[in-house]
Amino acid sequence: MPAARIKAQGRAFAHIASFHPELTALRRELHAHPEIGFEEHYTSRRVVESLKVCGVDEIHTGIGKTGVVALIHGQQRRSGKMIGLRADMDALPMTEHNDFAWRSGKPGLMHGCGHDGHTAMLVGAARYLAATREFNGTAALIFQPGEEGFAGAKAMIEDGLFERFPVQSVFAMHNWPQMKPGTVGINPGPMMAAADRITIEITGKGGHGAHPYMTVDPVLVAAHIITAVQSIVSRNVRPLDNAVISLCAMEAGDLGAFSVVPGKATLVGTVRTFSPEVQELVERRLHDVCSGVALGLGASAHVLYERVYPATINASDEAVFAGDVAERLLGADHVDRTLEPSMGAEDFSFMLQVKPGAYMRLGQGGEGGCFLHNSRYDFNDEVLPLGAALHAGLIEQSLPLGDRSL
Repeated sequence: MPAARIKAQGRAFAHIASFHPELTALRRELHAHPEIGFEEHYTSRRVVESLKVCGVDEIHTGIGKTGVVALIHGQQRRSGKMIGLRADMDALPMTEHNDFAWRSGKPGLMHGCGHDGHTAMLVGAARYLAATREFNGTAALIFQPGEEGFAGAKAMIEDGLFERFPVQSVFAMHNWPQMKPGTVGINPGPMMAAADRITIEITGKGGHGAHPYMTVDPVLVAAHIITAVQSIVSRNVRPLDNAVISLCAMEAGDLGAFSVVPGKATLVGTVRTFSPEVQELVERRLHDVCSGVALGLGASAHVLYERVYPATINASDEAVFAGDVAERLLGADHVDRTLEPSMGAEDFSFMLQVKPGAYMRLGQGGEGGCFLHNSRYDFNDEVLPLGAALHAGLIEQSLPLGDRSL
């Protein structure tokens, strides 16, 4: 969908659209050079080079290992305020099956989630904001490493991100192939779920498959646990709440030893919830159910419950504000303020635990498009000016200029 057909308003979109080809070239360059969490050395270097060309005021590197923060000061700074914008930079450890010219040049690595597009959009916002400076305060542009399972946001925070750059609020957006180009979605509450990892280690007694009465079969125990665990959500979590428990992998025995009952079995999976109360309930019941089922069959089960990412919860005021900014850019008909939350996870949640802010989804899909984390996924370059203009609008409308005669 060409950018010109996206019905966006305002000078920011028009200005950024004028260098759309350059943003596209940068995005495709990043796509061809994917890097996973905390290894984004090429990406960070290209971001720094681009920011220098943009004319930002300060560039800080090495925050959270490979993170970059750029500061842009407005025409006025009397407000004393700073607003943060965040884009993630990392790729995924997966093989790309596209055949276009900018496909991944690194086997087993791919920008399968669109972080190359997120990075390019924030660079586009930097170029516009540094050129115009139509705001009162400071914009902090945060280029974050390691979103895909490495908790890069947490690493940046622990490295002093918000002490060094004390933003009043922070915003982020993620492309969403299930939404049409030229649309934005948000809600004033949960946007993404907490992601927890569970490992269930079952210990029985191995033996000969012809004499199972002489064993305590951990495979049988695992089967009963897989079934019993599904009762936790249906019988313990209120229907009005949300939770998902998925046991996604099992390891037991040797495929070449068809008549050997193993002594151990391991189950691995994930839990997704939106509230701490439901999260704690599910964790407690997992311990109870797994231990009880195993004990009833003569075995033992140990549950390791790891809290990986917290839920991504928008602050109400900031979500309303972000929706207002999107409406001014696109019109009310193209902004969904009651977007259904996703059970996926996002480590921007760590930033929202420290600072008020909001997380949005930017439509970029169409007929026949791939969803995120698909080996044939590619970011839709036509929405680059729109995402960059939305970033810029968050700054300009958070930090409006006062009377220039003062």
